[in-house]
Amino acid sequence: MTDESPCEPVSDVGLPWRAEQWQKHTHLLLNSYEKWVGRPLISRLALEADARELFLSPFVVVAHGTEEDPLLNYGNQAALELWEMSLSELLGTPSRKTAESVHRDERAELLRRTKEFGFIDDYSGVRVSSSGRRFKIHKATVWNVVDADDTYVGQGAAFKAWETLPDSVIR
Repeated sequence: MTDESPCEPVSDVGLPWRAEQWQKHTHLLLNSYEKWVGRPLISRLALEADARELFLSPFVVVAHGTEEDPLLNYGNQAALELWEMSLSELLGTPSRKTAESVHRDERAELLRRTKEFGFIDDYSGVRVSSSGRRFKIHKATVWNVVDADDTYVGQGAAFKAWETLPDSVIR
């Protein structure tokens, strides 16, 4: 991401949605989702209210930047719980580490398709939490995140459904 990444000013202490950079990044995520998908991800009000609502939403939302090995730069509370990480642990983690190495080619194809078409809304795949617990996500929407100039700045993903897989802990 650019120097406007929410990674720097946000900490686990306090309420992340109150940070100006967090609000700006949330705004990019929401605007980009609506641009590509054609409908809002959440009901929109104002910057801080939107940032708070998205962070506390019951569905998972994560995003990463444009680095060669893209780094996570957004995760809401549902994502933190699912991946068993604090906000400071999640932010800056290579997004490829959310998938097992055996599933990384599949993930790379998903990201390529999304970059080409703007969004997809049919992704299902296996992911792994920080403790090694495996889970399968269902019907995720993945979209390109663009700034006000329509410059590509990353990708976001949102999903409501997942299941823990049997024999799910990888050591």
